[in-house]
Amino acid sequence: MAQKIPATVITGFLGAGKTSLIRHMVENANGKKLAFLINEFGDLGIDKEMLVGCGIEGCSDEDVIELANGCICCTVADDFLPSMEALLDRDDKPDHILIETSGLALPKPLVKAFNWPEIRAQVTVDGVITVVDSKAVKEGRFADDEDAVQKMREADENLDHDNPLEEVFEDQLLCADMVVLNKADLLDNDEMSTIETELKKTLRDGVRFVHSSSEKKVDPTVLLGMNAAAEDDLDARHSHHDHDHDDDDHDHDHHHDHNHDEFESFTVQLGDVDDADAFQAKIIDIVKEHDVLRVKGFIHRPGVERREVIQGVGPRFNRYFDRAWNDGETRQTQLVVIGQHGLDQAAIEAALKA
Repeated sequence: MAQKIPATVITGFLGAGKTSLIRHMVENANGKKLAFLINEFGDLGIDKEMLVGCGIEGCSDEDVIELANGCICCTVADDFLPSMEALLDRDDKPDHILIETSGLALPKPLVKAFNWPEIRAQVTVDGVITVVDSKAVKEGRFADDEDAVQKMREADENLDHDNPLEEVFEDQLLCADMVVLNKADLLDNDEMSTIETELKKTLRDGVRFVHSSSEKKVDPTVLLGMNAAAEDDLDARHSHHDHDHDDDDHDHDHHHDHNHDEFESFTVQLGDVDDADAFQAKIIDIVKEHDVLRVKGFIHRPGVERREVIQGVGPRFNRYFDRAWNDGETRQTQLVVIGQHGLDQAAIEAALKA
């Protein structure tokens, strides 16, 4: 069985900034083949130079566009399933799929849709990212223009109209594995902290906030999972922080590691894992206790010939066997941990090895 394709669901109200976040990911794909299922291409405002012909048989340009950097965008028509099947039927399958919800639909049914057998066999839910308009929340609203959001809801016959906006907002938070607080540049640190404290009351344990603004976009590696587990060279991926914890002078040498100041990652090598469920439960406890955004890696189970992938965003984790261990490959459990700058690496390693 091939490696499953991770899928990220992006939810949030109209005007929260989902589209600019997606455009930022398109522009910073860095060689990853991303597929975006979005409501309207037009909203992305992608330059014509980025477009190339679609080339999928039976597909009109209105349904799918292919970008020069290898990314693909599809509009989600009435049904999510055919769009997903069209993506999965392609010869050149994407590395990661992003699905933008309309901002009005509740994310939970969409996440449940990943349990369809034909999707579940090939795709894994990487996580649900909820984008929030910080400025609107500070002013006691959920969206920049609540009337416009409500009108769109009323015009969409697929939606359950009994759901007032407040409930939809709560559902978006309840389903979230990571919350992007957008327009962070419009508020000061105290105001941002107040919003985080308020929203935390609704979020599940272990869900983290990341801040974003037009000036300072979020690093796509944090949103999309690290490329690390897609490759088989985790041990070659020592982070810049393996050697420079004590010496801040080094910190400025690594500007190619964008947003270096905000996020850091490190790799932990561990022994055999007899009980993967208990191991996963332990990791989730660590995620809740420390400022961990993501964990990704492989588990070696004694007597099992296949390598098991484990990955999590906030408190949502999943595991699956992706391939047999290769001859001569070191069979070991290893994890990459990523979080905000200042992770307590020693404490996290000690807890993992306990």
